[in-house]
Amino acid sequence: MTCAAPGGWQSIREDSLREVPIRSDTDCCILGGGLAGLSAAWALTQAGRRVQVLEGADAVGGLARTVARDGFRFDLGGHRFFTHDARVGGFVRELLGDELVTVPRASRIYLRGKWIEYPLRPLGALAGVGLRTSARILLGYARASLARRMRPAPLASLEDWVVAHFGRPLFELYFRDYSEKVWGIGCRDISAEWMAQRVQGLSLGAAIRHAFLQRGTALPTLVDRFLYPRLGIGSIAERLRAAIERSSPIATGTRVVRMRHDGRRIESVSVRRGDQEHELRGEAILSTIPLTQIIQALSPHAPVDVRAAAARLRYRDLVIVAVMLRRERATDQTWIYFPGKDIPFGRLHEPTNWSAAMAPPGRTLLATERFCFRGDATWSASDAELIETTAGYLEKLGFIHRREVDDGMVVRIPAAYPLFEVGYQERSRILCDYLARFDNLQLAGRGGLFRYYNMDQAIASGLAAAEALLGRDTEMRAAIAAGGVP
Repeated sequence: MTCAAPGGWQSIREDSLREVPIRSDTDCCILGGGLAGLSAAWALTQAGRRVQVLEGADAVGGLARTVARDGFRFDLGGHRFFTHDARVGGFVRELLGDELVTVPRASRIYLRGKWIEYPLRPLGALAGVGLRTSARILLGYARASLARRMRPAPLASLEDWVVAHFGRPLFELYFRDYSEKVWGIGCRDISAEWMAQRVQGLSLGAAIRHAFLQRGTALPTLVDRFLYPRLGIGSIAERLRAAIERSSPIATGTRVVRMRHDGRRIESVSVRRGDQEHELRGEAILSTIPLTQIIQALSPHAPVDVRAAAARLRYRDLVIVAVMLRRERATDQTWIYFPGKDIPFGRLHEPTNWSAAMAPPGRTLLATERFCFRGDATWSASDAELIETTAGYLEKLGFIHRREVDDGMVVRIPAAYPLFEVGYQERSRILCDYLARFDNLQLAGRGGLFRYYNMDQAIASGLAAAEALLGRDTEMRAAIAAGGVP
C-alpha cells in the first residue's frame, strides 16, 4: 500500500503489527489476511486450533479494508454488504451488532455527457440516451434474441455473449467501453463464461437491460437499501482480527518467498518481513494469496507446463485516489460510474453518504477508482500527479472547486482482481489440479481460487475451508467445492 500526502495515512487500528512475533510451529498457517483468510482463522481458533495468519500488506482486510486519518475514512472502493446466504448474513450481523447501519442506495452513470439513474428507470433511461438510441437498443435486442434462437453460435468472449444476449447497440453504448476500461483488454479477449456469471448479478449491463426490457421485474441484487458498518467496511476484518488475536497472532508486512514440499505435502513456508526471513511449519497450509504466487514460491519448482499456465493467468491492479474537501457534501450518491475512456477513473463514491461517521463534522471526501496494470502510466504516476489530475476531473464534472481540496491520498492495490481472459478456466484448472496433490494445502478466497468473489462469497469460502481442515462435511463446503455461489 502506497500512501501520499503528509500526515501518515493509515489503515484502521494501526498499532505496529509488524512487530508481532511470527509463530514458527502451528496447527495451520494461513496465507493472506483478507476476508477469506480471516474467516477461516476465526473458525479454526473457535475450534481451539493454533493458527498463524500472514498478510503481505500493512493491514488486514484485503480490498475490504478502510483507511483512516484525522477523522476521515474511506474504503478501497465502496463496498456494501449484501448476501442471499442466511448463514453468512447472520455471521456478519452477530460480528458487528449495532455497528451496522442501513444505507439507501442512490447511484448514477455518467454516459456520454449525461447523468443516468442506476438502477435505471424507464423514463430516466429514455431521457439519458434519447428516443433514437432507445429504439436502436430495443431493435438490436429483438434481432439478437431471434438470432440466438434460430442460429445459436459458440460464445467464447464477452463481446460474443453480450451481442448475442443484448444486441450490438447496447454493447457499443455501454459494455465495450466500460469493460475495456475495467479490465484493460479488448472485449474479444474477456471470457464469456465470466460475463454469463456476472451479468445477472451486480453488472451495470443487467440494470440497463432491466430498464428497457424488463420493467416489471426487480433484479435481485439491485436492492434499494443495504447494510454498512458505521466506521467503514474494514470493521468486519477488524472484528475478526480482534477475535483471532485472543489466541493466535496475525503478522502483517510479510511476503511469501518459498514453499518447500516433498511432492505430497507442503513441509514449510518461508516469509520475508523487512530484512528478515522466517520459516514456518504447520500441520496444514491454507492459502488465499494469488494462485500464481503459490506456484512461483514452490520449491522444488512446479513442472514446466504448470508454470507456463501460471504465467498466462493475470490479475488487474487498482489505484484509489481520494481527495478530502472543506465542505459538508459533494454528491447525494452512494456510487457514480464513469464508463467513458475520457475520464481516468471508473467509479467514485462519497463515504459520508454511507455513514456520517466517515468524516469530521462539516467535511467530506471523494474516493475514485482507477483500474490499471502494475508498471503502466497510472500505476507509475506520482501521488501528487494522481491527486492533481483527479481533483481537476472532479472540478470539470462539477463536484468540487479546487480551492476546497484540503488533502489527498493514493493507495495502490496489486492483484486486486483476477483477470478472466479467454482460456483462463483451463489454465486455472491446471494449477488447481497440480496443487491438489499436496494433502495439507487448502485454497480459498478470490485470489486463492482465481474467482470473482463478493465479500459474502469470500467469507463463505474461508469458513468452508476451515470446515474442510476440521474434517467436517457441511453444506457450505459442498457448495464451494461444486463451484457454486455460496
